[in-house]
Amino acid sequence: ICMGIKVSVNEEKCVGCSSCVKDCPAKVLYIENSKAKVKDGACIDCGHCFAVCPSNAVSMKNYNCEDCHAVTSMAELDSETLLNAMKSRRTIRQYKDKEVEPEKIEKILEAGRYSPTGANSQNVAYTILGSKQNDLEKECVKMFRTGVGLGGIFSSDLKGFFVDDNFFFKKAPLVIVVSGKDEVNASLASAYMEIMAESLGLGVLYSGFFVGCSRINPKIKSMLELPKGHKAVTCMIIGYPDVKYQRIAPRKPLKLKKL
Repeated sequence: ICMGIKVSVNEEKCVGCSSCVKDCPAKVLYIENSKAKVKDGACIDCGHCFAVCPSNAVSMKNYNCEDCHAVTSMAELDSETLLNAMKSRRTIRQYKDKEVEPEKIEKILEAGRYSPTGANSQNVAYTILGSKQNDLEKECVKMFRTGVGLGGIFSSDLKGFFVDDNFFFKKAPLVIVVSGKDEVNASLASAYMEIMAESLGLGVLYSGFFVGCSRINPKIKSMLELPKGHKAVTCMIIGYPDVKYQRIAPRKPLKLKKL
């Protein structure tokens, strides 16, 4: 077995096809004597070599790969149905008094875990508010009602809004804060999670107001207990919709420039 820092190749299984070499973004793999070899280098632990190997000759010491089953291609999904479903999604602000099942929460989080991250950093974290949900909402409501901080800064955004006790979380049973050092990675994870939630019959609201509160209110930030260096990027309000839309909402024309 040829050992690398993060990847190993079983030479008895390796057929020397060079698929892993061609697909390695860090170029730490090479072919020698018709076998794949691993050299010291900036391996990003992305798993492409493991996933592409036709003979299952690659293993990764930093991961438990037992649940890595055969791939399912997105091309297997009906593109027209998928597009119409994505066009049909609505931001949900009315929720049924019904808990989200643990197995559905697990699938939503798993969708986020498998979202792409730059350089395979996998640096996104997830916080379910749970027992702190009510207390956090009270703190945010107090901010807005007193006009301190975010409520004052974004007062124009609040025109026409009545800030009641459920202004932020809409009585939804599940609130997940997605955090990270990189906003793009956390945003991509949130998009993956929303698509999964929708496929499970759930609705989602992104609470930008809560994210703003968490960034300027030290008490709220402390209550969230985010990982060191992380900031809240999205706050996902999730639950079973108590509203049914009948048709796709209109959108402005596509803004597109071909260079």
